[in-house]
Amino acid sequence: MLMSRTNRRRTIWIAAAVLLAALLALAGCGKEDKPSASADNGAAAQTPPPADPIQAQIAKMTLEEKIGQLLLVGIDGYELNEPVKELIETYHVGGFILYKPNIKDGRQLQQLTGALKEANRAANGIPLWLSVDEEGGRVSRMPDELTDIPSALAIGKANKPELSLQIGQTLGDMLSAYGLNMDFAPVLDVNSNPNNPVIGDRSFGSSAELVGRLGVQTMKGLQSRDVIPVVKHFPGHGDTSVDSHVGLPVVRHDLNRLRSLELKPFGEAVKAGADAVMVAHLLLPELDAKAPASFSRAVITDLLRKEMGFTGVVVTDDLTMGAITAHYDLAQVAVQSIAAGSDVLLVGHGREQELSVFRAVKDAVQAGTLPVSRIEESVYRILKLKQRYRLADSPAPQADPAALNSRIRSVLKQLEAGAPAAVKK
Repeated sequence: MLMSRTNRRRTIWIAAAVLLAALLALAGCGKEDKPSASADNGAAAQTPPPADPIQAQIAKMTLEEKIGQLLLVGIDGYELNEPVKELIETYHVGGFILYKPNIKDGRQLQQLTGALKEANRAANGIPLWLSVDEEGGRVSRMPDELTDIPSALAIGKANKPELSLQIGQTLGDMLSAYGLNMDFAPVLDVNSNPNNPVIGDRSFGSSAELVGRLGVQTMKGLQSRDVIPVVKHFPGHGDTSVDSHVGLPVVRHDLNRLRSLELKPFGEAVKAGADAVMVAHLLLPELDAKAPASFSRAVITDLLRKEMGFTGVVVTDDLTMGAITAHYDLAQVAVQSIAAGSDVLLVGHGREQELSVFRAVKDAVQAGTLPVSRIEESVYRILKLKQRYRLADSPAPQADPAALNSRIRSVLKQLEAGAPAAVKK
């Protein structure tokens, strides 16, 4: 009887399957003696990726060491003393900020930074941040033997990006000569309020475009000298009538206004590769009616990180300023700030305040109210930035104030002439 078309098709498929099985069996002969290329590729695909060295380093750190990296603190006096040693050896602080009362002259400053590095090298495996506020103009911490750097406003009036770059390079030369590696500058606030008691000539000017253009160049100049710039004061301190050193400024602008003015320079800095951003003690009721920017999730995580795409290190403004201490509990603010997305807590004054912040963060982690994963997220950013700048606890060579002053005077001549020369690479 003749096969139906369906049966004939089925027979052909069965025969093909048998033939394919036979061919596969033949191909498999000797597989144990000589693995095929496809087997090699499969094994390679299953090989785990190399371990992240920063994650491996964090895994070996104690909780105290992790929390210590989140602290950048001030000290008293001109030299390394026992309380400062304890901050290094027991609390493993990530860095120090030096103010004018810590700097007598260039020789003393270099001895202090060298002593801090030596003590840290003996106690910890992670180098220190050694920072100052050196903006030029009226906010200057460097030794008096150095010629003054002009204010941001003076640079803004010249409106020469090449000159702004050279200012940043000169600031970087000054700091690194004395063993410093972080500068809380440039100021990216737009000076939109002539009655502002705290910004004024610290800003490049009243135009967001000008501030962004020149501020980014100063930032790049510092980076080119391996000094970490911390741009400030996010999300913008320019339109305030209260000095946050003594009180809490309130900025009532909504996001649309902020995006059109205050945020523009910071947006330019983020696009240009900003490493670190300082968040200000400003209450912005349109964004967060309860928490100032420095411990507001809406500002730090939602605005700065998610909307603006910033992936670097977030530093609070000094938590011992009146904007915080006159209205809030400092220890609670520290915990809230880390929970909101900050990485580094700047505690510039008062040993007891510094220790209370450390204890508050540790207690919160141990109580489970602050996940250790949130701490480690910040530690990762911190270690990554320190590695990027090749920080090391080695003393700087002997500083040469005469050479530095010659460089500063050259920049000043260009500012007076209004036409900067070619930028030194």
